[in-house]
Amino acid sequence: MVDFLAEIVSKKSVTGHERPAQEVVKRKLKSLGLESDVWEPDPDDLRGHPGYFETSSFQKYGYEGRPNVAAIANGSGNGRSLAFSGHIDVVSVEPVSAWTRDPWGAEVEDSRMYGRGTADMKGGVAAFIHAFESLQELGVELAGDLILQTTIEEEDGGVGGLLSTLERGYQPDAAIITEPWMIPNVGIASAGVMYFRITVPGKSAHAARGYKGVNAIGKAYKIYEALDALDQERKARISYEPVLNRDPDAEGNVTNLNVGIINAGDWPSTVPGQAVMECRIGWPPGETRDEVRDQIETAIQNVIRADDWLSSNPPRLEWFGWSADPHELNQDAEIVQLARTKAEAVTNRTGKFIGGDAGLDERFYNLYYDIPCPTLGPKGDNLHGADEYVELDSIVETAQALALIAIDWCGTSE
Repeated sequence: MVDFLAEIVSKKSVTGHERPAQEVVKRKLKSLGLESDVWEPDPDDLRGHPGYFETSSFQKYGYEGRPNVAAIANGSGNGRSLAFSGHIDVVSVEPVSAWTRDPWGAEVEDSRMYGRGTADMKGGVAAFIHAFESLQELGVELAGDLILQTTIEEEDGGVGGLLSTLERGYQPDAAIITEPWMIPNVGIASAGVMYFRITVPGKSAHAARGYKGVNAIGKAYKIYEALDALDQERKARISYEPVLNRDPDAEGNVTNLNVGIINAGDWPSTVPGQAVMECRIGWPPGETRDEVRDQIETAIQNVIRADDWLSSNPPRLEWFGWSADPHELNQDAEIVQLARTKAEAVTNRTGKFIGGDAGLDERFYNLYYDIPCPTLGPKGDNLHGADEYVELDSIVETAQALALIAIDWCGTSE
């Protein structure tokens, strides 16, 4: 299992370049006697779906050369079907200078493997494939079908990945995604996520005669202040227990509005004639996308009405990229309780129901197909940061729990 994890970590499957890692997965599944279905998503098949949006990675790379992989281990009888699913894409390793280890080296030290994607979430992929391999080696024949699948572009919204997989017909009775949710914790919620862009006009002029111009940065800063005030107001009134179960330090921060990029000006001696801000808002279950959009649009309109220049030269607001509703899964759902029971039995620790602070693929199952899908995965840290790692013992625990879940959920021939 560790060798397989090291091999897929070594493949630089940054979103948009997933094929090399998928080839490794395909070979591994073939070695286990499984025939893989490998396909590139077709956006024409997905447009019109309520969960569809055009991802940034699709705009940049398209879907050619970016396959999903799925394989079915057919059950022997009429048992219920189950999918183990995970994304194969990872985020950038930049800045590389911040790493103390090779981000693609899969170095092992003190029972941890370091490298991009070790935790998020190739460790979980290795765990569920090993769970199936272990059942196979033990001669356990499941009564229901078990689907093993690795998908693309989850880091950018998952539209060409898990949504494409569901639309291709892989719709089991239940599913588990093995994100690094710190077994024995069980994830039951994801956050809503949206990106938006504000283009603020100014008026260019030579800095020596700046009185003839209008500095777009100053006008954009007024909008920034309004967005920051909205963010603070939302933080003060919104709480969500599963987020705090995962990280008590998140108290007062379970929703977030981040101005992530600001571009303006091209010369110190020129009054900038335009400023562009790109932002992300994330929030736990409790609000819809439309409700959150209205709050942001109102905050911006209030600034425009109070400023003579902006009233005559209104900024342009665009919603782009990520556009996901939050989801919350019933804690009493059978697959949720089964995941918690087996995870606690394997680890001999008590778990919590967590989630709601990140956009996840689980929402596709739960919001649009009525397929219950919790999260159960290993422990790790520095996700999306330097020196990301996963705890190898927790991958073993995850694989053990998944194997037991499959036995109980799918049933066996004996």
